[in-house]
Amino acid sequence: MDEASYGSENGHGYDSAYGAERDAAYDLITMGRIGVDLYPLQTGVPLAKVSSFGKFLGGSPSNVAVAAARLGRRTAVVTRTGRDPFGEYLRTELGEFGVDARWATPVDGLPTPVTFCEVFPPDDFPLYFYRLPKAPDLELREGELDLAAIGAARIFWVTGTGLCAEPSRSATLAALGVRVAPGRVATVFDLDWRPMFWENAAWEAPEVARTYYREALRHATVAVGNIDECEVATGEREPRAAADALLAAGVELAVVKQGPKGVLAVHRDGAVAEVPPVPVDVVNGLGAGDAFGGALCHGLLAGWDLLRVVRYANAAGAIVASRLACSSAMPYPAEVERVLEGGRV
Repeated sequence: MDEASYGSENGHGYDSAYGAERDAAYDLITMGRIGVDLYPLQTGVPLAKVSSFGKFLGGSPSNVAVAAARLGRRTAVVTRTGRDPFGEYLRTELGEFGVDARWATPVDGLPTPVTFCEVFPPDDFPLYFYRLPKAPDLELREGELDLAAIGAARIFWVTGTGLCAEPSRSATLAALGVRVAPGRVATVFDLDWRPMFWENAAWEAPEVARTYYREALRHATVAVGNIDECEVATGEREPRAAADALLAAGVELAVVKQGPKGVLAVHRDGAVAEVPPVPVDVVNGLGAGDAFGGALCHGLLAGWDLLRVVRYANAAGAIVASRLACSSAMPYPAEVERVLEGGRV
């Protein structure tokens, strides 16, 4: 995979402010979930006994936008909040992180979602989502989208959660439908399987979701997911078989996250990268995938070869796994480079 595969900068380069890029298309627009994460400040303690919490911006696509902004990219998120103090908090936080919040709009009558987690390192982090009666981010509507900006963005990122209910489902597919012009770097579908968000019974939801996942994959050029998510999308659990199935569904690059076995990435041009995990003392693994996603976008925008992209994204994810928070834990470039050079996380 050479620079031309993902639309390199053709000599423009990237300085710390990205110069003229500020007046051009966004480097990255993400679309979907947002909410307030309330994380216990005591680890290894059941939620019922936790006495204090930290408040953070959350929601996977919002965190991905934050992660890419930390790496110097011009980003925005398309989402909705409640018209309440938590919604105001989230829009303020997006701005503080350097993410354009112009499309993070309030909805009357629906509260901003709140998510609690329990923290039992190294691998048990239960989540408790409060998104009732309905999450505002599922009220995204096609007629209210800035399709011109979405179509022009160098990378556009959507998630499987955006397909779980209307009108978000139709809006997500409509947004993907405008990603047809040449010269775009990537259109990323994060498989993001959250069965509790789907209205169908648990045993029916994967089959229902697969129909919409297949439609999204027809418009995407990159698919990212863990083994369980790949199985929902393709019916395959073996990593290489899942990657091949995602390529057959229409994408150019399939990224399969394998947890303790690392990451497998397969490109349609034949390039393959398999990267082991970065050794890390895990504090909270919940934000690692979002850091991986933001760093993946950064590498694709830079036109790096596939191995370099995946190694960089892997390192970014490990850094966040070593920290309690998600959004505020996203690394800066120097931190990622230090890990890649052999420094400890």
